[in-house]
Amino acid sequence: MLSEEDILEALQDVKDPEIPTLSVVDLGIITKIKIDNDAVEITMTPTFSGCPAIKILETYVRERIEKMEVKSVTVKTTFDTPWNSNKISEKGREALLKHGLAPPPKHDGYFELDVLSDVACPFCSSRNTTFNSPFGATLCRSIHYCKNCQQSFEQFKPVV
Repeated sequence: MLSEEDILEALQDVKDPEIPTLSVVDLGIITKIKIDNDAVEITMTPTFSGCPAIKILETYVRERIEKMEVKSVTVKTTFDTPWNSNKISEKGREALLKHGLAPPPKHDGYFELDVLSDVACPFCSSRNTTFNSPFGATLCRSIHYCKNCQQSFEQFKPVV
């Protein structure tokens, strides 16, 4: 009998197309798994409402679970359970660093905007960094610069 743990283990293979070191499980966007006999329904919540990768991720998730010889797979996206950056697992935070992105700080449901200025460089771990722009390559990233190693880098933005 197929279990939720089996599904989550399989979904470790599904990587974010914008951050290929990070799985959808470790990103924390898988919010519900329902198994009824051999029918699987997976609910996802994107990191940002305008996430351009969500339809691709729905396809990747469905295709991966279809390989498990199930009768049917339904993948839906909803905002019923809001995503926040605390949902990123420790393994996911390490994957962000491996990709060259500073992980967002943990928060208790609130943070001051100056938290965007106090970011450790993902390359040398220095906090001698500057906040250049709240707008990175995608909605979920901001741009920073490290004065120590002289690298420009992005941070995955904290979201409450």
